[in-house]
Amino acid sequence: MRPLSILVKPASGLCNMNCQYCFYTDEIQHREVALHGVMSEETLELLVRRAVEYEPTECNFTFQGGEPTLAGLDFYRRLLELETAYGGTITFTHTLQTNGILLDDEWASFLKEHHFLVGLSLDGPRDQHDWNRPDAEGKGTFARVLRAAELLDHYGVEFNTLTVVTRQTARHIRRTYEFFRKNGLLYQQYIPCLDPLGEDRGGHPWSLTPQDYTNFLITLFDLWHRDRAAGKFIYIRDFENLAGMLTGHPPEKCGLLGHCTNQCVVEANGDVYPCDFYMLDDYLLGNLATQSIQDLSATFRASQFLQESLRQPPECRACRWAKLCRGGCRRDRQLLALH
Repeated sequence: MRPLSILVKPASGLCNMNCQYCFYTDEIQHREVALHGVMSEETLELLVRRAVEYEPTECNFTFQGGEPTLAGLDFYRRLLELETAYGGTITFTHTLQTNGILLDDEWASFLKEHHFLVGLSLDGPRDQHDWNRPDAEGKGTFARVLRAAELLDHYGVEFNTLTVVTRQTARHIRRTYEFFRKNGLLYQQYIPCLDPLGEDRGGHPWSLTPQDYTNFLITLFDLWHRDRAAGKFIYIRDFENLAGMLTGHPPEKCGLLGHCTNQCVVEANGDVYPCDFYMLDDYLLGNLATQSIQDLSATFRASQFLQESLRQPPECRACRWAKLCRGGCRRDRQLLALH
């Protein structure tokens, strides 16, 4: 049995920040029920049981939000207890994607002890980060997030920075890249921001246009290649994936696969969706209370959602880079099809 990967929203869309570009805040406003609160212990136990029933050799839980630390540290302690009780010979691994605001010594010690891989959201230098990512009261969060990075480093927690690429980030990527290098933040992931559902790109101050993103990728690649050629280690997920593909390895990033896969995204109430970008009522696969992972996977394989992802616009099929790009993320491809 292949490893099982499940993305979990333990605090639904609840968050202690108010990021300008938050796609999930926009997404949940298009659902009949926007928020589901914090996942109950009963649903957490059901999640673990359903994962074990799938009989994988390895299971990875990725916790995301909203802000997953709002579920509380005891939630994750209970998770580990349930894995021990139900898991048998299954190897469990864990990833936590966080804004870092609530991280303290107790959190950092726990994450290190239990080998959590952490994705820490940091959008670059202070002015850029604070403009994009204020807290719920409108105050800047840069100092607190940088402190979280220092804390994780002090405890030896393995972590990457997660940087959302806005128009400002794209146009100042050289400065951002040098900021990360200066602060020893060498494991980097860049995530292009999304405009609200149904809107054309470019309508907001933070919006990322195709040309901005093109220039961003070219400049960032040149910086990364310069350092790698000089023997300086920098990990950038996109480029590592592309380099691997050029040498015959499959990509691990879903946007480079050429079609959608079932990410098995679990909301706090046990509802399951195929993708973090499509947690809408029309794409609901089912609920863990009534369906197994096997049943949910079968529903996905028969879904129109999957079939639609296999169709690419003519512009993509005719492109010289089609075998490498493979059409990119479905959210981008749909906009191309509309035009």
